[in-house]
Amino acid sequence: MRAIWKGTISFGLVSIPVSLYPAIRREELQFRLLRSSDHSPVNYKRVAEKDGKEVPWDKIVKGYEYEKGKFVIIKEEDFKRVDVEATQTVEIMNFVSEADVDPLLFYKPYHLEVGKGGGKAYMLLRDALNRSEKIAIAHVVIKTRQHLAAIRPQDKNLMLELMHFPDELRDRSELKAPEGKAPGKAEINMAEKLIESMTTPWKPEEYKDEYREAVEAMIEDKVKHGDSKSVKAAKAKKPSNVIDLVSVLQESLAASKSKRSSSHSTKSAHKTASTKHAKSRKKAA
Repeated sequence: MRAIWKGTISFGLVSIPVSLYPAIRREELQFRLLRSSDHSPVNYKRVAEKDGKEVPWDKIVKGYEYEKGKFVIIKEEDFKRVDVEATQTVEIMNFVSEADVDPLLFYKPYHLEVGKGGGKAYMLLRDALNRSEKIAIAHVVIKTRQHLAAIRPQDKNLMLELMHFPDELRDRSELKAPEGKAPGKAEINMAEKLIESMTTPWKPEEYKDEYREAVEAMIEDKVKHGDSKSVKAAKAKKPSNVIDLVSVLQESLAASKSKRSSSHSTKSAHKTASTKHAKSRKKAA
């Protein structure tokens, strides 16, 4: 894995050399556009608006449109000239309680790996954040854009999570508020029981991209058998107008308990079978 950025974390007079690595991996299924008649791949071309001619990469520059149809050309050295120090520094501005920050502001996590000679200062910041239950709010420039970011402890390391600037969030007052009679006490109690019955320990390995797996299986089947097999589309569940919310919650609660009981019975059966198998092997020995 290659670092996408190298620089320092700076707070007060402390500087910590770090490298930034993506913390998420998203493998999207890649589809090509094809001509239907012969399945020839369709390519995109970079075409100039003025004359419709294709433009090679070495003839393309970046420009900012300051007036309609008028551009100023921006070169790589212009970006570097803006603020050389800022492009290599995660500048911590202040520390805040994470609970005070709107979760919608966080959007992209990165791993922060300590650089040579920065171990003690790195651990100092990590441990201080842990003990104070705070996160650091910082500015960082990646490529050509300044980002708001949060630094937080993550096990033995630190993470940097890019944030939206508050003015980038849409005003929630534009959303339509729910209407109708508020839920009654009995309904709330049933909902709480349903939540409790469906509560389990957090096991991240149990969560998979089922849609992606289904699409991959469908593609594999088409590769093996061609397009001759017709596939029926899955029927979407239609939302119903719930009148008796309590009865629906009761049915959901009963189904949840039945599911958990069935799961427990299956695990017990497997365990019993394994025990009997082990005993029979021991007798045979």
